[in-house]
Amino acid sequence: MKVSGNKILITGGATGIGLGLTERFIAEGNTVIVCGRREEVLKEVAAQLPTVIIRQCNLSNVEERESLYHWVASEHPDLNVLINNAGIQQWMSPTDTDFYQKAKEEIAINIEAPIHLASLFMHLHSLQTLINVTSGLSFVPLTKVPVYSATKAFMHSFTLSLRQLASAKNIEVIEMIPPALNTDLGGKGLHDHAPAVIDFIKSIFEQLKLGKTELTFGFSEAMTKSGPEDLQKAFVRMNSAN
Repeated sequence: MKVSGNKILITGGATGIGLGLTERFIAEGNTVIVCGRREEVLKEVAAQLPTVIIRQCNLSNVEERESLYHWVASEHPDLNVLINNAGIQQWMSPTDTDFYQKAKEEIAINIEAPIHLASLFMHLHSLQTLINVTSGLSFVPLTKVPVYSATKAFMHSFTLSLRQLASAKNIEVIEMIPPALNTDLGGKGLHDHAPAVIDFIKSIFEQLKLGKTELTFGFSEAMTKSGPEDLQKAFVRMNSAN
């Protein structure tokens, strides 16, 4: 993927990793469209980054996902990169009274939305690159976030298949695999100990410039290179305090 001269849609691009990507892609000379659920957060990003294009969209809603695609096809038919970044993380247990409802919310945002958007945007003739953001937890789950881990494992598998399927249309499919980073994913303060987003973004862009299609960093790099025995040891180590 070339890192400049693109028109890029980043879902969930107003916070966390998405905001880091938005800032860096703009700095690299790209036009960036950001969609998100909260209008006030989108407006804050637009005030900070005057060239960004914002679009409010609740990605858990089928009709709003379709509306987003038709708006892009009409108003930005030269869009050539889609980054499926939006995601939610719920710290929960199956014995919680609201477990199933929270699980459905995670599945809607973390699975249904990106696979629906991939299906829609692959009909956009200008699309050249599709990036799915998964997680190091795709390879070894954290039991405190059981459904989140499973959704990311699903997206890892789906992305492998999509890469093969999209090659017939000359669409490059990239998997971005972050570790835990210092963001508010899952709740404020939960990841304060984790590496900074800016360090992750720097590494990701170095890998993009090298033409890599599997982008890793720290923990996620180690997990993608681990065999079954090492993954089992990582699982025990990560979840021994549960």
